[in-house]
Amino acid sequence: MDLLILGGSKFLGRAYAEAALVRGHHVTTFNRGVSRTDLPGVEAVHGDRTDAADLARLVDGRRWDAVVDTSGQQPHDVARAAELLREHVGHYSFVSSVHAFAHWPAEQVDESSPTHPCDPDLPADQPAANALKAGCERAVLKYFGEQSSLLNCGLLIGPHESVGRLPWWLDRIARGGRVLAPGDPEQQLSLIDARDFAAFGLDLVEQGATGRYVTTAPIGSTSMGELLRACVAATGSDAELVWTPDTVLTAAEVGPWLELPLWTPGADPEWYGTWRTDSSKAAAAGLRIRPLADTVRDTWAWLEAGGRSEVSSLVVGNPLGIDPEKEQKILSA
Repeated sequence: MDLLILGGSKFLGRAYAEAALVRGHHVTTFNRGVSRTDLPGVEAVHGDRTDAADLARLVDGRRWDAVVDTSGQQPHDVARAAELLREHVGHYSFVSSVHAFAHWPAEQVDESSPTHPCDPDLPADQPAANALKAGCERAVLKYFGEQSSLLNCGLLIGPHESVGRLPWWLDRIARGGRVLAPGDPEQQLSLIDARDFAAFGLDLVEQGATGRYVTTAPIGSTSMGELLRACVAATGSDAELVWTPDTVLTAAEVGPWLELPLWTPGADPEWYGTWRTDSSKAAAAGLRIRPLADTVRDTWAWLEAGGRSEVSSLVVGNPLGIDPEKEQKILSA
């Protein structure tokens, strides 16, 4: 197939490009060419998706069987690209997020769950908000309708992770000593390797599948304890995991999700549905999840080989990870 990837050099987009090349597809990537190097084997077109002239140059004289959009964040930008591409592309596969669902993370969601109200024709440069993903979805549907697929991803991990949640845990545990381990080690998690997500997404594109797919690991597929123990094993660390109740962490004003990545207070109803996203439709359609230990091992190998330069320590402008002095103060208490 002739595939266009909007993105294609960073984390999930890179995983799509790598998998597509292995499968023998011709891959065109479109990105600014400033944050990552292009993969060998792709036809790289550099430009800004927010620039009408760059988009026009991209499509001039070209046609693709499908486009995979891994970089759409603003409804305005997705609408502009979709409107221009509808005469040049047969199928539009948009990578959305569970953030698009109106009741996540407080409630369990699936493909039938309502999404946030958000106009696909919003002006450009809206402040970051979960609802924007829902607006992006509507922009795709507006111009491609049934010739599209929407993949609502859960939390992505794996080599080339740019946000840095798993890398933070790996580096913290690699330093050894007593490690503040959050809450209940049996707290369930649903994590998906970006390579597994991309493989499934490409399967759908090759099949011409349409509609919405919640794309993450099955509910209860792993736990916080399994994740942190896998980090200990991958790094060969002498770290001692000190499991600390949610009540202690909350009393110490530890911020869920950010200060101890992936941790959410188990008894807090606002976080109830975080790891209860139902991906059974995707599993029935062929989604396969590799063992968590393999993802953790591969991510550590990538970090040690120089991957840290790709990792951000910020999440929407907020620092990721607990201050070492604050961690030690809680451990000492």
